[in-house]
Amino acid sequence: MNTSQLLESEYSGGFITYVKEAGEVNLIEELEISLHDFIRFVQNIPMDKFDYRYAEGKWTIKDIIQHVIDTERIFAYRALRFSRNDKTPLPSFEENDYADNTESSKRSIQDLLTEFSAVRHSNLLFYKSLSEEQLKRIGTASNNPISVRALGFVLIGHQKHHQKVFQERYL
Repeated sequence: MNTSQLLESEYSGGFITYVKEAGEVNLIEELEISLHDFIRFVQNIPMDKFDYRYAEGKWTIKDIIQHVIDTERIFAYRALRFSRNDKTPLPSFEENDYADNTESSKRSIQDLLTEFSAVRHSNLLFYKSLSEEQLKRIGTASNNPISVRALGFVLIGHQKHHQKVFQERYL
């Protein structure tokens, strides 16, 4: 399953950015590759940068990693619901409320990376278990239609987006 196989009707709204950010990749392969790329990238960040804010009120690198973890869980939950043919529209979430309540600054970078790895591995196994029919199922999240397979690419694209933010604003 590659990004180019997605139909325009499978995603819209804010999801478009992340699907495009994923690039032309194979879903299952890139879920794994991007995990290892992210861990390597973060491990090469100087230690004094993890609690750095490039401007007042902006998140730290630790905050962003926790945000990526939280978002991955939420998007995977949506994918699970839709793959099981649950048609209940799912609400958006307020990312700043999540970030304000994580206490990520008290965590080690290794703990954050271990948690991200565990969540991504779980999602990788989940996506490997899905049939073509389940992958194509569409639900509504944040008032926009999105398929299970598009959500997989959103996981990848969201992570890549924040990795670029690290490079552009923190390093």
